[in-house]
Amino acid sequence: MTGILMSCGAEKVTTPRMEDFRYSVDKFADIEILRYRVPDFEKLSLKQKELVYYLNQAALEGRDILYDQNNKHNLCVRRTLEAVYLNYKGDRKSTDFNHLTTYLKRVWMGNGIHHHYSEDKFIPEFSSAYFAKVVKSIASTKLPLSKGESVDMLLTKLTPILFDPKVYPKRTNQAEGVDLIKTSANNYYEGVTQQEVEAFYGKMKDPNDSTPVSYGLNSKLVKEKGILVEKTYKVGGLYSTAISRIVGWLEKAAKVTENDKQLDVISSLIEFYRTGDLKKYDEYSINWVEDLNSQVDFVNGFTETYGDPLGMKASWESIVNFKNIEATKRTEIISANAQWFEDNSPVDTRFKKETVKGVSAKVITAAILAGDCYPATPIGVNLPNSNWIRHEHGSKSVTIENITEAYDQASLGNGFTEEFMWSDVERKRAKDFASLTNNLHTDLHECLGHGSGKLLPGIDPDALKAYGSTIEEARADLFGLYYMGDPKMTELGLLPDKEAYKAEYYSFIMNGLMTQLTRIQPDKNIEEAHMRNRQLIASWVFEKGKADKVIEMVKRDSKTYVVINDYKKLRTLFGELLAEIQRIKSTGDFEGGKTLVEKYGVKVNQTLHAEVLERYKKLHLAPYRGFVNPVYTLVKNEKGEIIDVSISYTEGYVDQHLRYSKDYSTLPTYN
Repeated sequence: MTGILMSCGAEKVTTPRMEDFRYSVDKFADIEILRYRVPDFEKLSLKQKELVYYLNQAALEGRDILYDQNNKHNLCVRRTLEAVYLNYKGDRKSTDFNHLTTYLKRVWMGNGIHHHYSEDKFIPEFSSAYFAKVVKSIASTKLPLSKGESVDMLLTKLTPILFDPKVYPKRTNQAEGVDLIKTSANNYYEGVTQQEVEAFYGKMKDPNDSTPVSYGLNSKLVKEKGILVEKTYKVGGLYSTAISRIVGWLEKAAKVTENDKQLDVISSLIEFYRTGDLKKYDEYSINWVEDLNSQVDFVNGFTETYGDPLGMKASWESIVNFKNIEATKRTEIISANAQWFEDNSPVDTRFKKETVKGVSAKVITAAILAGDCYPATPIGVNLPNSNWIRHEHGSKSVTIENITEAYDQASLGNGFTEEFMWSDVERKRAKDFASLTNNLHTDLHECLGHGSGKLLPGIDPDALKAYGSTIEEARADLFGLYYMGDPKMTELGLLPDKEAYKAEYYSFIMNGLMTQLTRIQPDKNIEEAHMRNRQLIASWVFEKGKADKVIEMVKRDSKTYVVINDYKKLRTLFGELLAEIQRIKSTGDFEGGKTLVEKYGVKVNQTLHAEVLERYKKLHLAPYRGFVNPVYTLVKNEKGEIIDVSISYTEGYVDQHLRYSKDYSTLPTYN
């Protein structure tokens, strides 16, 4: 966000009252855009506010990186559409122009031409002829033309990319039995096959290395003159212009750190960006996980690997945040009892950590979302992902409570529980406990679930390949679900009622068996790892508990409902599946993981799917939500000294993305 100078007499924009805050900002296609509050920002010290500001700027500078990672044509598509939106002088109220605007909004939401969640390419509702007309109507100097490229050549290139469903159909393909690299539209690889990728990185790995780097994490693998070459993301390498600006803001942040450890975190991240050395990335990760005293915190860099079908290449993301001190008391209780949870887990003793190290968790207030965390964002994070760093140094988990607050507030009175929940019993539990139990499940998932268990010696962390992400998410979810129903939750004061856990059990099973299908297009199967995980768990316990009618799918008035008859038995089934999932993870059992995911997590009951879509449609709800960020502004006096940082919530979805494209877009159209 740009640092707009304000005079010392300028009026500061303060946080609006809760009752005046409007969460919903925009709706289009299958998306609703929300705002989120940043409570207590004004309580931070001036130095902390300045640190947040610089880290925010560093976060926003990485936006173009993700677009290019998602598909090599994304920046060209976005810049062309933005040029039309800003400069077209024809009928801007026509149906076609409205469709073009919606398509551009979807590109912003997905950080490219593929849906942010399903990863299918979405097709414009305007015609290719209309696209050609509006592009030709504006000055060629406004368009992202490559050297020697004409407007006609640009249109010839982009038309099939936008309109042909067979061109780049899937950003990340997880289908069984095909070359996952060649059939994925992302830009992590070029001119290579899955077999070549696996062989290339397989040769690098030493089974005796107890501290392996995350091979391939920050590079693009290409074939040049028949030779496989890694193009590393770093200053002077791939994405250099954006990374250099990120480093510039991090250098400013380094001057206003809260303590020496936080300075070590930022300094080691800068060194990683400058060198691209994955050993430096491990140093940064260790420093980050050991920084437990700073109130302000952040994630910035090539982090999560969901976008790579092989789970190796990382997308760029950033979240800047500060600790919610009161709410963190909940996660501190969980962290303090981490060894108890590990010792009492239902998994085989061989796969448990003898000593749990460095598990920390906190509830945070997000100050900015960026990269692969924007506009859609997770509600919890557990990092680092390196297994050996987790084992030797621990992990750090966060629950983003101001984001869950926004979801909850925007969902009040929307009719969802009345339509899909079986009875008033489930609806009352949801009203009384769902917000708390959902946050607690996230705490357990991120803090303990991802940090639990261990790999057996010599097991390759990437052994599960395309199924690794789904298995890992299932492992963390099951850990949380199993302990949600444990009496320890009320003993520790984490739940106020011994029946409260049932709210999360019912919500999870209903979602896994039914309601998450609102996010799947007709006749499609499930591709996304988190959705596969949820269906895998729900379908497995449903099948295993059928004889005892633990869970039933009941028809009433031609509508299907989930009925849970035995919550205690359901908890036992969660424990049994957790034990099997941990065995698969710990032993690197690829075939076992593949069998579970393909049997329970992928296939969709199309009859039930059609029913759910029809019922959901009548509610007029958007199945997906994204966010706009607040705007931070440096406040300076007549001498140019920073005297405050103000926060505003007035910027709209379109204005925000156009500003970001103007102020934070430094990469060439093709990299």
